[in-house]
Amino acid sequence: MALTKTIVVDQITVTENGIILYREATRIMEDDNQISQTYHRSSLTPAQDLTGVPANVVAICNTAWTAEVIAAYQAAQAAAEAARQGS
Repeated sequence: MALTKTIVVDQITVTENGIILYREATRIMEDDNQISQTYHRSSLTPAQDLTGVPANVVAICNTAWTAEVIAAYQAAQAAAEAARQGS
């Protein structure tokens, strides 16, 4: 009876504004039978530091976050902040 724990990225989503959403599944296996599974969800904004992020998620970020996507996201954030300041 061997117990093993694996963590895998089982979902990656790119939203319209360039935010990357990903889910990690932690699976506890006894021999070849899964006995437990939990999830952890994370999100990344364009141009965010990717230190410690799983390699397959980094690859998606590097593809999705073009200069145009980053500029559009930053402009939208600046406009939202200006609107909050003006309220």
